Amino acid sequence: MPSADILLPVLLFLGATLYTSVGHAGASAYLAAMALFGIAPEVMRPTALVLNVIVASLSVFRFARAGLIDVRLFLCLILGSAPLAFLGGGITLPGHWYRPLVGLVLLAAAVRLLWSGTPKIAAPGEAKRPPVPAAAATGAAVGFLSGLTGTGGGIFLSPVMIFGRWVDVRMASGTAVSFILVNSTMALLGNLKAVGSLPSELPIYAGAVIAGALVGTGLGIRTFATPMILKALGIVLLVAAGKLLLS
Repeated sequence: MPSADILLPVLLFLGATLYTSVGHAGASAYLAAMALFGIAPEVMRPTALVLNVIVASLSVFRFARAGLIDVRLFLCLILGSAPLAFLGGGITLPGHWYRPLVGLVLLAAAVRLLWSGTPKIAAPGEAKRPPVPAAAATGAAVGFLSGLTGTGGGIFLSPVMIFGRWVDVRMASGTAVSFILVNSTMALLGNLKAVGSLPSELPIYAGAVIAGALVGTGLGIRTFATPMILKALGIVLLVAAGKLLLS
């Protein structure tokens, strides 16, 4: 097998490109890529979180400049998610049942997007924002799940926003990545000791995901038509589901 010094940054770049095109930061892809090369779990988790924060920060900046973040919805979501993400991150549950359960949920959403035709979605200007309590409760549930699974939560939040017609597809991407930035930062702050396990190759990995994020956010903001974004999101969910079901 070719050296991880070459292949791993390439896989990280591709993961960042795909995930940021739909408003995600790519933690699931980074973990999967590192696992392929046998990187120790104590190194994988903090590395994925740092890369997630880097990618989400860049993505938020670009989506914000394009006016594609629903600030009110974002604030309602993190009102519930922030404390629950911290709580979920501190709980260790038996992986033999919660990973398959979450994986099946993501698989169902992926199938809906990829093979069941285009779902009924909100067009720009036709979105129906949820009541504040409903948004906060959704944020709490997604935050808790993201803490349990070690992800930023976008894989759970994006389908909810799109199928619920809370925002249009592009606005869902910008809002989701803003949500991911808060959750990933909190998870990293909650486990600062793990930062001591960061690899010496981190600058190379960071460069790879930054390049991927620049390409991916450009595709999501300007190039992709709505059906293409939905299909790309379906692929992201399928990858995440496979990781959970097969791990």
